[in-house]
Amino acid sequence: MDSFGERSEMRKPKFGVVVFPGSNCDHDAFYALHKVLEFDVNFLWHKDTDLKESDVIILPGGFSYGDYLRTGAIARFSPIMNSVIDFANKGGYVLGICNGFQILLEAGLLPGALLQNISLKFICKDVYLSVENYESNFTKGIKDKIVLNLPIAHGDGNFFADENTLKELEDNNQIILRYSSKSGNVSNEFNPNGSLKNIAGIINKNGNVLGMMPHPERSCNRILAKTDGSLIFNALVNNIYN
Repeated sequence: MDSFGERSEMRKPKFGVVVFPGSNCDHDAFYALHKVLEFDVNFLWHKDTDLKESDVIILPGGFSYGDYLRTGAIARFSPIMNSVIDFANKGGYVLGICNGFQILLEAGLLPGALLQNISLKFICKDVYLSVENYESNFTKGIKDKIVLNLPIAHGDGNFFADENTLKELEDNNQIILRYSSKSGNVSNEFNPNGSLKNIAGIINKNGNVLGMMPHPERSCNRILAKTDGSLIFNALVNNIYN
């Protein structure tokens, strides 16, 4: 895979994009994966339990169930999540983006919590991200030392965990992305939401579940001169099938 995230010739994987009431990035994910990257994609309705033989499950961004009670807390109990949890526990690949990350935390597939942004404001802008782990299937093959540029759009992206959990995440190399400068400098100056350790994305211990606040699906189109998100999707596909 080159620096633009080109994938080698292989059978096309099947992606499943879960649709919850209030999801608003489901069609963004479908368009990026199917129309731009040319993968097979199915929408998966939250009341169903059939994952339609998907190889990768996407939990998209948005405001599932209106973010009532707590972000992701109600969506975690949608019928399809039992299938997603079982799929993940058996080694299936799951990517939760923004609200999808929140749902993964509520479902216990990832550790920690996402609190309201420290500014108490919704933030929508492009950010720079330092790739902290190049050995995961979501990042292996991405050009070393590259700094990603992806958009964020959230009000509750402030990652929090207790000291023991943070130490475990660092010891196990589970922190995949941190907010950084354009040159990759990780410091509080470049932290948009107050996340501990500048954490923007983490994986589970088995490395098959990734949760991230930035939106890779919004950065896949050469026409828009934004392609960094495709690096993550193509890395995963290449590493699954190579």
